[in-house]
Amino acid sequence: MLKQITCLTTILFLTAQLFSQSNQEFNPETITKVLQQYVGDNTPGMAVGIVKDGQIIYENYFGYANLEHKIKFNESTRSNIASTAKQFTALMILQLSKEGKLNLEDDIRKYLPSLYPKVKEEIKIRHLINHTSGIRDYVFIMEIMNNATWRQVGIGNKDVIELLEKQEELTNSPGSEYSYSNSGYTILAKIIEKVAGTRFNDYSEQFFQKLGMQETSFVRRYMGVIPNRADSYSDWGDGLWLSTPAVTKVNGDGFLFTTLKDQLIYEQAIQNAEQNNNVLLMESQQVIPNSEYKDYGFGLELDGRLGRAAQYHSGSTFGYHSHTNRFPKEKLSVFVMSNNGSLWSGNVADKISSLLLPKLEKPSTYNSLLDENVAEGEQAQTIGQYLSPEGFLIRVEEEEGKLIWKEANNSPYQIIQEGNNKFYAGFNSTLKIRFFEDKVVEFYTSGNTITYKRHDFVPATLADIEGFVGKYQSTELDMSFEIKMIAENQLKVLFSNRDRELDVEVLNRNELLADNFIMKVERDQFDRATDILVTLTNRAKNNRFKKESNLQFQPKIETDNGSIQVTTIGSRNHDSSNILLTKNYPNGNEIWYKQFGGNGYDKANSILATDDGYLIIGSTSSYGNGNYDMFVIKTDKEGKKQWQNTYGDFYNEYGYTAEETAEGYLIKGTKQYCTSNTDVFNRECTTNVWFVSIDKNGKELANRLLEKI
Repeated sequence: MLKQITCLTTILFLTAQLFSQSNQEFNPETITKVLQQYVGDNTPGMAVGIVKDGQIIYENYFGYANLEHKIKFNESTRSNIASTAKQFTALMILQLSKEGKLNLEDDIRKYLPSLYPKVKEEIKIRHLINHTSGIRDYVFIMEIMNNATWRQVGIGNKDVIELLEKQEELTNSPGSEYSYSNSGYTILAKIIEKVAGTRFNDYSEQFFQKLGMQETSFVRRYMGVIPNRADSYSDWGDGLWLSTPAVTKVNGDGFLFTTLKDQLIYEQAIQNAEQNNNVLLMESQQVIPNSEYKDYGFGLELDGRLGRAAQYHSGSTFGYHSHTNRFPKEKLSVFVMSNNGSLWSGNVADKISSLLLPKLEKPSTYNSLLDENVAEGEQAQTIGQYLSPEGFLIRVEEEEGKLIWKEANNSPYQIIQEGNNKFYAGFNSTLKIRFFEDKVVEFYTSGNTITYKRHDFVPATLADIEGFVGKYQSTELDMSFEIKMIAENQLKVLFSNRDRELDVEVLNRNELLADNFIMKVERDQFDRATDILVTLTNRAKNNRFKKESNLQFQPKIETDNGSIQVTTIGSRNHDSSNILLTKNYPNGNEIWYKQFGGNGYDKANSILATDDGYLIIGSTSSYGNGNYDMFVIKTDKEGKKQWQNTYGDFYNEYGYTAEETAEGYLIKGTKQYCTSNTDVFNRECTTNVWFVSIDKNGKELANRLLEKI
């Protein structure tokens, strides 16, 4: 205890001396008083260190590393800094690149060919470093699979790589979009092993030794003994501390156990890198060369903090968390780590940083667009759907006379008007919002803005809702879900790895919401729902589930007093078939029917309602030029035929769906082509999607072939 008091007294004296030399009035005891607000007499611990002008000016410890045995959090305590460790994995990669053992422009498949073999674009090492690879975060992949990492005792890097080897798609083109992903750093650890020719744990421990960080190492075994390790704790609101043991051994993305002293040694090295000509450390604080994304570098956020240029990063796992703030212009670093899951290191670091930083000469202001061309009495259109820059759906809805902002099912909040077309968020009056004809913009005090484009969505029809019904399978996640229709056209979904059915909210014809699952519908060329992309979080979005059930076209139209339906009926001798059009009561009983076709095989696939009747789309061998031709029949409201026409050549053409256009109709189907008309055994045939444009009287205007199917 005497040693700690002497150490703290020396630090306080040095702090006062340094700030006196810089003509700033500062009492370091103020820091201690602020920090004591975050911890109590019998709480988990916290360690805080400050480096200014290359010198450690503050180092202090609070609370307990172990509550059960009342072991204090002190200079020997090793705590898990979680994702703040990413900067060290990135630093190892940068070192290997400077040694010429790898190139940041290398495709990761050069080292790990089993990953994403179907992805044709280059996934570069630098894409992994700054989270622009498009690779989903394994933590949230496992959440979707209902196999949360905190339940997976002993899960390690090998398990993560095996999971990623099953993934076939990326969430975005590499380099095009930032999406934080722990997976990228697990892959980087594997690349380090491949290049260094040794285990990542062995290589990294040697690396930390060279940095002078003798008490720092990534976890090796989840049950392995780590001397002086802090246990992690959380208080779930009932006043009782619960131990939250770390049961995984994944590293590279986190799970780095270290002491405050080691971290301050590193912070000193960063601040003194220029005078020591340490090129590696200097480059590690900069934007990655050739990077499309500039706000994240070598395991560090680079977009500024507290209104200043800064490098910073947070980490959190179980009850462990940490945060680093670096302000290069002010030569100030603040590091916080804790085993108390009920507080947040980032808040503590920002509070201390604010005490030490000089006041800004020009405080940040809102972007000028907030006040530009605001007309007197202007009333903007607010209610509607919008798309975020990442493609997520935002809804602004009116509920009980209040405007409500909704992002999936994530804590909706009220939007409050404060002037002509000027609003603010109910939970934060400094977050301003302005609506425009084609977008809504959020304004922040930093001057930053986020723009959400207005989404001209199409509401879902009954036919759309019926089309969602079916079973969907993901080979990547080895799971499925089934959508069922219940009373009053309501949908339910049941995931194969969950026991409880979820209500499905139909937001529009291509967006569904089930609890926290965002479900985006993909359609084929014939407008049928064939895939649903499931997102739980931006860090693991658009997981593909393919529809397994038999895909149907649209043979039925609901009407105010029943339905109109087309079907195919065969002859008794099975030598022909015809098309049957029926009008039915709501209970399904027939009101009238009409029959169409010739002496061959005629089939209906779907029906389209028009202003004056119906359009039947199918195929025929009774009429036309070849074996089967696309077949379209136009009727009036009573089912009386107005005209019919065929479209096609010698081989097989089929009609499946139709939609109205300004000129008439667009018929969607397929067209076959074969290399020979006669040699049926040796010829090769291909089938393409085929679109035929016709006028309102059935005359062909144009046609075009699309991709093969």
